Amino acid sequence: MNETQISTAPGEAIKTAPALSVVAPMYNEAGGAAQLVVEIATALAGVDFEIIIVDDASTDETLAALKTAQAGHTRLRILVHEANAGQSRALRTGVLAARAPLVATLDGDGQNDPADFPRLIRELNESGAAMAAGERRGRQDSNAKKLASRAANAVRRRLLRDGAADTGCGLKVFEREAFLRLPFFDHMHRYLPALMRREGFAVVFVPVNHRARAHGASKYSNLGRLLVAFRDVFGVLWLLARARAPGKITEIDPN
Repeated sequence: MNETQISTAPGEAIKTAPALSVVAPMYNEAGGAAQLVVEIATALAGVDFEIIIVDDASTDETLAALKTAQAGHTRLRILVHEANAGQSRALRTGVLAARAPLVATLDGDGQNDPADFPRLIRELNESGAAMAAGERRGRQDSNAKKLASRAANAVRRRLLRDGAADTGCGLKVFEREAFLRLPFFDHMHRYLPALMRREGFAVVFVPVNHRARAHGASKYSNLGRLLVAFRDVFGVLWLLARARAPGKITEIDPN
């Protein structure tokens, strides 16, 4: 099976496409998984949406918690990785499975606030951009984590000139078609503004809330996050340098 084919239950029919697909990667978030589903559904009351949680081969009770939540939330879809593949791959799995033309994303650890989704959607619609990216205000992280993030963001912003102050925020809303044009690589979720602009898409930035982690543990060490950021930014620089814009594309009418 290739990555574009998502296995479904026997006899399951494809439902009418919703207006919005919410995608959240999760790995070992059993303590907060069900609550996050409730918060997303509450924040999007009145919107035609689906929720896609991608369980990235959790080793705790995350999947069991999600199955229990699914009984009370018919809009919840659960995709499960056989092997742990990382946040970027889980994000891509969810976007590939999304039925809506518009996709909203957030981290599965509960630190992103789903209540910010309506503002991101509004900013996207009013600006005409292809992506609205959240930038965290009042970060509820340790000083060491904030310091590592500040250093990585400073290097990325100086080298890539993507206009982003905080690309580590998982809260984003974007056109599904635009995302699927981007080159995929591990940790690419941290470089979405630069990659979107590489393809000629406009990006707007929106201040959002940030919450303290109430369950589970961070999946990255501060040093590991910093080293990966320095390594990957040079790969993104190469991608930007190799981009060639075709300008306006016109299809010739045969008649």
